[in-house]
Amino acid sequence: MSDEKIVNGNHYEALREKRFNMYNAKVSVVLGAQWGDEGKGKVVDMLASNVDIVCRCQGGNNAGHTVVANGTEFDFHLLPSGIINEKCISVIGNGVVIHLPGLFDEIAKNEAKGLAKWENRLLISDRAHLVFDFHQQVDGLQEAEKGKKSLGTTKKGIGPAYSSKASRNGIRVGELLGDFNLFEEKFRSLVANYKRLFPGIEIDEEAELQRYKDYAEKLRPFVKDTICFLHTALRQDKTVLVEGANAAMLDIDFGTYPYVTSSNCSIGGVLTGLGLPPQAIGEVIGVVKAYTTRVGDGPFPTEQLNEIGDLLQTKGAEFGVTTKRKRRCGWLDLALLKYTSLVNGYTSIALTKLDILDTLKEINIGVAYKLNGKILDHFPGSISDLEKIEVEYVTLPGWESVTAKTRKFSDLPKNAQEYVRFIENELGIPVKWVGVGKGRESIVNIHQ
Repeated sequence: MSDEKIVNGNHYEALREKRFNMYNAKVSVVLGAQWGDEGKGKVVDMLASNVDIVCRCQGGNNAGHTVVANGTEFDFHLLPSGIINEKCISVIGNGVVIHLPGLFDEIAKNEAKGLAKWENRLLISDRAHLVFDFHQQVDGLQEAEKGKKSLGTTKKGIGPAYSSKASRNGIRVGELLGDFNLFEEKFRSLVANYKRLFPGIEIDEEAELQRYKDYAEKLRPFVKDTICFLHTALRQDKTVLVEGANAAMLDIDFGTYPYVTSSNCSIGGVLTGLGLPPQAIGEVIGVVKAYTTRVGDGPFPTEQLNEIGDLLQTKGAEFGVTTKRKRRCGWLDLALLKYTSLVNGYTSIALTKLDILDTLKEINIGVAYKLNGKILDHFPGSISDLEKIEVEYVTLPGWESVTAKTRKFSDLPKNAQEYVRFIENELGIPVKWVGVGKGRESIVNIHQ
């Protein structure tokens, strides 16, 4: 009997080991660590040259990722930034909500800039939900209803589309490609629901149905079960890179609610948005801008409504890729980054736009929050508390010299190196890359 137990025990351990090694942490993840616009697209573009597959896992065309390749600036909203790499497969996962007119318009615009050979490298999940034009109308109407209490959404229909998904009357990509009569039935039911809720909404149902019949045929070559595709790829030792959209502080659960997006843009959204198990995740790269920005309304503890904020906004060309709105600007906030690191478990950091600080004589870094005179040991979950906090700053000397042409960390000015090391030591996370310009060539690998 004891021998049988040993045999069974060994069998169990062997199966467990085999199952664990099936994944062997082949998936790397790039996540925004602040309120978005950190430069994730550039980091993904850099890393995509060494991976087989790049995936988007959540959000929609409310995201805006800029990549500069060979002097050409590409803007991606739904397409994974890795699509520039002609050796790489790009996957739009089940957690993404897709506005088809926006997707095909984005493809056309980037083709005109030189995007080539993408047709055989784009896969779209049959489980991804569709964003319709009326979702975008509803987004605008809901924002208008809030008046001065609006959330500052992109009005891309993302929230209403996720609401349809959660209400179980949303429509998936696979349903568009199936029996069109069933798609039409669901479409008319969804339209009727919105007309009841928003009597003034204008929807030409017949024209939309014809348009989507045409879209179905354009879309068909790219659609498949991406969950099965990814798991097969991982078993074949393929490497996968996940491009998070939006950012941790815009996460619907962990962000500054309600001034957030409508999806989980933290590590959990990677798993549910692609159908991956936790053991498949290896490196989690937090992308951190060397200062802090946010678009739209909501609390912003280190915001600088002064000449510093103006300088960062102007020198950093801080305009939203999607909305074209000015970004609010302020000092780097390490209390915020410690919080998002708790949620996401960053294994390394890519620090971007260090060059924007080149002209400053002194640089402040927020290191802690005070509420009612007491240092907080956590990030406030209440907006009212967050609006009352005081930020404790540490002041570091600036470097007052140009860093844009630097390609080795050791060649950065001493004070710039100290700035990076201070961030690294305070967070307890290695800074692996430092960005000092727009192009992919301007990312300095600290460990080279």
